[in-house]
Amino acid sequence: MKTPKVNERVVITGMGVVCPLGNDVDTLWDAILSGRSGANRTTVFDASTFPTTFDAEVKDYDFHKCVRNPDRHEGCSRGSGFAIGAAVQACRQAGIEVEADAPADGVDRTRMGIYLGAGEGSLDNDAFFGCIIAGWEAEQHQMAWERSTQSALAKMNPVRELEQEPHMAAAHVAMVTGARGLTRSCLTACAASTQALGEAMMLIRRGHLDVMVAGGCHSMIHPLGLMGFNRLTALSTRNDSPETASRPFCASRDGFVLGEGAAILILESLTSARRRGAKVLAELVGYGSSSDAFRVTDMHEEGRGPAQAMRAALADAGLTGLDIDYINTHGTSTSENDHIETLAIKTVFAERARQVPASSVKSMLGHLIGAAGAAELITCVLAIRDNIVPATINLHDPDPELDLDYVPNTPRKVPVNTVMNESFGFGGQNNVVIVRRFPEAEKT
Repeated sequence: MKTPKVNERVVITGMGVVCPLGNDVDTLWDAILSGRSGANRTTVFDASTFPTTFDAEVKDYDFHKCVRNPDRHEGCSRGSGFAIGAAVQACRQAGIEVEADAPADGVDRTRMGIYLGAGEGSLDNDAFFGCIIAGWEAEQHQMAWERSTQSALAKMNPVRELEQEPHMAAAHVAMVTGARGLTRSCLTACAASTQALGEAMMLIRRGHLDVMVAGGCHSMIHPLGLMGFNRLTALSTRNDSPETASRPFCASRDGFVLGEGAAILILESLTSARRRGAKVLAELVGYGSSSDAFRVTDMHEEGRGPAQAMRAALADAGLTGLDIDYINTHGTSTSENDHIETLAIKTVFAERARQVPASSVKSMLGHLIGAAGAAELITCVLAIRDNIVPATINLHDPDPELDLDYVPNTPRKVPVNTVMNESFGFGGQNNVVIVRRFPEAEKT
């Protein structure tokens, strides 16, 4: 048995994405640079009676085209299907074989793990609610449970019910990649995939694994998901203009745009990447996590949890606020988040806060919930590669109380070497990662 090493450097060698702005990394980045919104009318189900009738959906995607053996994944949830495609893309970029009985890519599958921030699958609504209706005796005002149960046995699909479990996405990714090492799933709301990436980095850093397939997937575009966020008054109701509805840091913001998708990154020890001759895209250097210990859906008004996570990530990376060239904000377009996140950035960065570009790609992507942090980290890596800071689109009437440099409406060409990526979730979970350019002198 190998003795765990300490302080392995962790690099990114592959990236894949399926999202409202495109079903591969290049298409996503082109859309980001052109300032295109992924929001439009809801088509996954009939949302015409909901307060919000639009979302940011994945379009023109079929996981069957991503794999040689799609039958092994038949009946998978919408989110798991997205994860399959994103994982295949990421592995191929990293030079890792997929669906291979005897892979010859230099990766020991027993030291290759999976960590996903994966959301629950959607209910089979017609069958689920149908069996409840079938058992309701209106005149007696009571349930006939035996009749309801018989209806459920006849109508409900056991595979669809199993696929509601958040861990199933990792199971599908394992089948595709052959990874047989540690596998974990977390569902810490909007912070989930950033938590998955941060903890995957720590596992590699400590020598427990060589490679991690890490990221997230989620789709809450279904009646219960939309209803829940509408009841929380968290969603924009700008039904007359979906493309301009997500407007982080704007005075007229009225909530976020619900999105869906998957984003997967291949994290690898530098030792492993060099041994395999893999191309290094960037280096993951810091992770910070905290809890607000406050309320379920409200952030602490002083931003103490986000600020603590930012400080922890900087300390883990051995950096200070002076080293950060760009902050990829959580930037949801809700009144509360944008105000408190701005306050937290000011608390941590002090007098430099207004000098660091801090934009939100959710203005274009929408909010991918469990997959948000990983998708946004991919844009951070691309910002470093191209020395371009993405814009916050729809920022035409800035909130006078929010006075950071949010990069309004147009991407900015500036040197970008080190980026902080922030994710804050319902329940008060806060996760922050820091990624930096891999030095040219060390390229494999």
